[in-house]
Amino acid sequence: MAKKTKAEATPRVFLVVIDDSEELHQALYYACRRAASLDGHIALMYCIPPAEFQHWAGVGELMREEARTEAEDLLRVNSEYVHELTGKTPAVYLREGDPKVELINLINEAGEITMLILGASTDGENSGPLINYMTTKGASICRVPITIVPGNLSDDDIDHIT
Repeated sequence: MAKKTKAEATPRVFLVVIDDSEELHQALYYACRRAASLDGHIALMYCIPPAEFQHWAGVGELMREEARTEAEDLLRVNSEYVHELTGKTPAVYLREGDPKVELINLINEAGEITMLILGASTDGENSGPLINYMTTKGASICRVPITIVPGNLSDDDIDHIT
């Protein structure tokens, strides 16, 4: 029996940041196609930004609970989509804080993550705050490769390149 190489022994895990952007579909679809073709896995991360309204503790707590419920719903829907495309249940990470900081922290903490997949906005001159960060300062402290998927690709386009 041939000895497995490190790449064969360790499944690839593609991390996708979940948000409510239009380009999320392209990033997630691309990641699922790559995972399916390589017998890899998907990991999903959603980051709840810090509550801006801190004047009354009760109101702030209610806002935090509502944000968490919305995040859990978004993660559930996208987890079901990943399962439909790959036949596997994704790993799910729900964080609170600055999305840039939490993304780097997760990648550094979860050694199984092997690639970050981000969707780029094509609606203007700006690809999005997370991509802007990850292609500048974030790239120097990120331990995994970063793939940026243009938000204007169709599923057929993605099928053709994966």
